[in-house]
Amino acid sequence: MRELRGIPVSSGVVIGRVLVLNDPRERVQRRSISAAEIETERARFDKALDASLTDLSRMRTEAEQHLGKEAAAIFAFHQGMLRDRSLVEPIRRRIEDEKVNAEHAVQEQFRVVAEMFASMPDSAFQTKVDDVWDLNHRVIGHLVGSHERDSARSTEGAVVVAKDLTPTQTAMFRGKGVLGFATDSGGPTSHTAIFARALVIPAVVGLERLVENAHDGQTIILDGDRGAIVLDPDDATIARYEQRIADNNELARSLDELRPLPATTTDGTELKLMGNIEFGEEAENVVENGGDGVGLFRTEFLWLTSDHEPTEDEQYEQYKAAVERSAGRPVTFRTFDLGADKYTQERALVPERNPFLGCRSIRYCLQNVAMFRTQLRAILRAGAHGPIRVMFPLIANISELRQARMHLDDVKEDLDADGLPFAREAPVGMMVEVPSAAVMAHAFAKEADFFSIGTNDLVQYTLAVDRTNERVANLYSPAHPAVLRLIKDVIRAGRRAGIDVSLCGEVGGDVTYTMLLIGLGLRTISSTPSRIPHLKKVVRSVDVPECERLARAVGSFDSETQVNAFIRDQVSKNFPGLLDGRTADG
Repeated sequence: MRELRGIPVSSGVVIGRVLVLNDPRERVQRRSISAAEIETERARFDKALDASLTDLSRMRTEAEQHLGKEAAAIFAFHQGMLRDRSLVEPIRRRIEDEKVNAEHAVQEQFRVVAEMFASMPDSAFQTKVDDVWDLNHRVIGHLVGSHERDSARSTEGAVVVAKDLTPTQTAMFRGKGVLGFATDSGGPTSHTAIFARALVIPAVVGLERLVENAHDGQTIILDGDRGAIVLDPDDATIARYEQRIADNNELARSLDELRPLPATTTDGTELKLMGNIEFGEEAENVVENGGDGVGLFRTEFLWLTSDHEPTEDEQYEQYKAAVERSAGRPVTFRTFDLGADKYTQERALVPERNPFLGCRSIRYCLQNVAMFRTQLRAILRAGAHGPIRVMFPLIANISELRQARMHLDDVKEDLDADGLPFAREAPVGMMVEVPSAAVMAHAFAKEADFFSIGTNDLVQYTLAVDRTNERVANLYSPAHPAVLRLIKDVIRAGRRAGIDVSLCGEVGGDVTYTMLLIGLGLRTISSTPSRIPHLKKVVRSVDVPECERLARAVGSFDSETQVNAFIRDQVSKNFPGLLDGRTADG
């Protein structure tokens, strides 16, 4: 029996057999061609390119229908790469200048692009290497007439094991009985993680040496709650995990009963549990899971699935869908958080060297005013169909908030002049996700109608840790005392000013922190919709004084190790088994 540890990215426990996938980066032979063959080879390449784009169009449509918008966005990015002249034209030139076969020209040019992405210091670009090799494999497959070899293998009851999974490989397993994914590389934002969550199957990534220790048909246990893999487990280990699976199933049934109930503590304090969404139709998931509304609509995902700037009407339709499907519950729209690892860097001619500290979020919007005002028009128009709130991301100083509000007021005047119905009195708030905003929360509270603490970025900027970088992932901790102090200060500033304070980062969906957040004074939490019943179970089982005692104890600790050990121990005692599903957000 051998156990390996990795990064849990999709929760659940399964017992199955190993299915090892091949690496799609196989080499092709270089063949010299005559001048007379150049046009033939170029035509072969063009035909393979067209066939690949046809594949991607079909896969994008299927992914959007069955796996969701986030998975579909990956194939949209692939389409964009294959239409990019800076990638395609050098391949044609290689065929002509080097007089080589199309297969070799394709692979060599894709290698150049892959090495370029891999050499960039920002891990957001490094993650694109697998996309490049996936496209290489697809185009060459059409050139040589090969098909996906792995698709013909039996997948029923299998745990797919690979160095990494390309989007094509991952998507092809939908509906084929795969129990889970396990890869040597990858992180919480990798393609494997995205598709595993879309397929609702467990996954562990970053295992490093799994492929060299695994072989087809081997018995494997995949623990997507704790990030563990067990190869060739003994009978006692199998029995222990079978009991875990049974316990998880029982917990799922008990959580279903909580969905329609209010999130009220045992001493009568009511909390609001909201949902985070990326697309309008997902608001239904919030309602179905017993949520009190949409606490965060990540509107920038509309760009990731489009090959053009979304028009006002296209945005309006998405936003209206969210408002209507929320059935009277409020919807909080975060304006475009573009930049960094998202739309702008992927398509920029000269990407920023350090985009996370560059022109992103509200900074990008204030430098692209026409785009910003178009979005504000669409949001306000959607507000004619139900309650909405407008929220600005990455606010770091007062002038940014004032400028953003000025544009919002101007847009209201324009809509009024146009005679269009819109939300005239929508509350206007801001994300608190940089230390400067947290430290100055008392000043911001005089000008914002509400705060939403974005812990993902707040942790990243407070601790100077790139949360997508596997090499420093162990340093990224929401339990760091400095982070908790900032969260406490923001909550206190909001309460003193009489404004609502919510929290919408991944911490919000982690039941490990729920009692602590209540004890710090938080009364609104927004998470992935599927996590709402888990949070509700904790809320309905504790009282506020108990949570405040826990928060006071945590306030005396000086390390995240102490904080984590203490709060995990408290949750484990009160809610056995609930921690096993805490990673479902990713």
